[in-house]
Amino acid sequence: MEQIPLPSPIHYELLLQLLERQTMLAVNNNPNLRHQVNQLIITLRKAAVQQKLLEEVCQSSSVGIDHRWSLNHVNSEHIAASE
Repeated sequence: MEQIPLPSPIHYELLLQLLERQTMLAVNNNPNLRHQVNQLIITLRKAAVQQKLLEEVCQSSSVGIDHRWSLNHVNSEHIAASE
């Protein structure tokens, strides 16, 4: 089965938690920066939803998803197939 690499959903969650819990607090006194951080949060939420939709299309098209945890992720099946 063909598989496409996608970020692990936890990456979106980590970024959103950082922005909401720490970055937003750090810019709380600056309305312009607060607005920019809020826009970034909205964009990341949209990206997470878009990825979920992509995964649903892949599932209905019999295309597998290979959630990646890092850029150094190595697919063990690919290594075994090339040996």
